[in-house]
Amino acid sequence: MKKSSNTTEHLGFKEICAVSLMLFAMFFGAGNMIFPPTLGAAAGENVFTALLGYVMGDAGLAILGIAAVSLVGQDLHDLGNLVGKKFAVVFALAIYLLIGPLFALPRTATVSFEITIVPFLSGESKLLASVIFTSIFFFLAYYLSRNPKKIVEIVGKILTPLLLFSIALIFITALLNPYGEIGQATGGYQDYPFFTGFIEGYNAVDGPAGLAFAAVVITAIRGIGLRSEKAIAKYTIISGFGSGVVLAIVYFALAYLGAHSGALGTFENGGQMLIAIANTTTGKIGVFLLSIAVLLACITTAIGLITAFGEYISVQYPRISYQAAILATTLFSLVISNVGLTTLIKFSLPVLLIIYPVTIIISLQAFFAKLVGNRRGFYWLGLLFTFIVSVILSLDSLNISLGFLSSFVQALPLYDAGVAWFLPAVVGSLLGLLIPAKK
Repeated sequence: MKKSSNTTEHLGFKEICAVSLMLFAMFFGAGNMIFPPTLGAAAGENVFTALLGYVMGDAGLAILGIAAVSLVGQDLHDLGNLVGKKFAVVFALAIYLLIGPLFALPRTATVSFEITIVPFLSGESKLLASVIFTSIFFFLAYYLSRNPKKIVEIVGKILTPLLLFSIALIFITALLNPYGEIGQATGGYQDYPFFTGFIEGYNAVDGPAGLAFAAVVITAIRGIGLRSEKAIAKYTIISGFGSGVVLAIVYFALAYLGAHSGALGTFENGGQMLIAIANTTTGKIGVFLLSIAVLLACITTAIGLITAFGEYISVQYPRISYQAAILATTLFSLVISNVGLTTLIKFSLPVLLIIYPVTIIISLQAFFAKLVGNRRGFYWLGLLFTFIVSVILSLDSLNISLGFLSSFVQALPLYDAGVAWFLPAVVGSLLGLLIPAKK
């Protein structure tokens, strides 16, 4: 006998909140904790404009990706199929490797170690402590990722409330113990605070992660009882917006703390800044609370990344089981996490400057899928123009010039704002509509 709830097309408020908090927990991790404070410190009096850009470049793009996948299919591979099967394979693997074992997943352990353990260590014991800590960290993440059907209960109902409670305590304590005034804007935040904050949002890697997490959310919603594809798409998007609102609130708190940190000195990264703020306002108690918040943020994100990676690999490559996929990615990430945070960040920036524009454009194109039909030129020509300009911008960030091509890109609109790829993407997509459709 089947209960009617198995064919429901409606989710209650509590269920939506549970899925939204699950998604927030998967998004909010290492980068989300350390980048908003540095943005606040650098943006100064322009912090609110810059923060709006950061929210759009992080949570906004994540929601865009979730919506795009839910509109065209069930997972990231379906989105890539708008262009073609070969593109789908390459694009999906690039995204999953970036948010998985190559960067985002190892960073969850590295950041949590540097903020949670390093302040209490001497330099001589750091390497050994790192190996021990990351081993325990990834064992726990692997254990909680073994049963993806329980992820709503494990992440959304238990770990996330603890994370939000820890951050709230730190923020309120800092408000009751002022430690400085808002400083002057520096760098790109002086002339282009919104776009500089928008690009800063790339560092959290939530835009590409949104494409991958969409499959996890869809699976979770189906597990609750939804069967209608239209209803699944609807509540996937609603849950995405819900998680985005929570992200924006937390980012405001962290950026606000960073904007007032000028009197505390300069710091190499947001982790050191947060430790200084906590230590200044509440001493060791504040540092302890910060450590708990970071650890919870990182472990929940690691669970989400491992689950998303394992689900994708096991579905697209049936010979590899889900359990084998998550075990392999966990072990690989364990090794990479001990390379060091600085090395990971240096490696990621040029790659993000290429992946993000492509991710944004294909997500936007998905909204025109029904209107465009099978005119694939709309997709691949727009993405080709985007990719070429993004590669040149990435090389430009490394001070590598391609002569005439670099000069041409530098003359494009919005180059100074860091989004010179947008106009070529639009032009390429429109020109692609002129290419005859193939059966």
